[in-house]
Amino acid sequence: MLIIARHGRTVANASGELLGRRDPGLDEVGALQASAIGASLRAVDRVISSPLLRCRQTAAAIGLPVETDERLIELDYGELEGTPVADVLPETWAAWRADTAWRPAGGESLDDLAARVWPALSELIEEAAHRDVVVVSHVSPIKAAIAWALGVGIETQWRCFVQQASISRIASRAGTPALHSFNEVHHLPTE
Repeated sequence: MLIIARHGRTVANASGELLGRRDPGLDEVGALQASAIGASLRAVDRVISSPLLRCRQTAAAIGLPVETDERLIELDYGELEGTPVADVLPETWAAWRADTAWRPAGGESLDDLAARVWPALSELIEEAAHRDVVVVSHVSPIKAAIAWALGVGIETQWRCFVQQASISRIASRAGTPALHSFNEVHHLPTE
């Protein structure tokens, strides 16, 4: 099984900011979420993470050596990095949603995201038919993973909500991905 986990919370996440390539660590809630992910995924065989600290900290809680893969890094928001989501102009959201090749100034498009995430997952799917492989990443690459598993376009990412510290599972059926579960949160402590 290919198990996709979103990292635990950071202060920037809690503040509602676009958090792409900045590299903060987990906040107190995020550390608890990472522990919960680790406790629920103890029996896996391999752990691969985005190189950003929030993902590496979450992955480390699983208790296995953590490999990193640059292709799993969050979307580059360019000049929008750090902007509160509520402050992004409506015309910016409209442009972004209308064209998967659109990119914020200095940033990355959804097409760029798919071009790096989908090959990384394709390399893992055969192994995931025989072993449990965990990928710890960010909201945008996880949405790209869901689109890849379903065999649909990257624009479907606008129709997904990926909960902080959630887990999704992608099975391998003769080398073809199949979404098995999405946005699991039953492992997280209730507040």
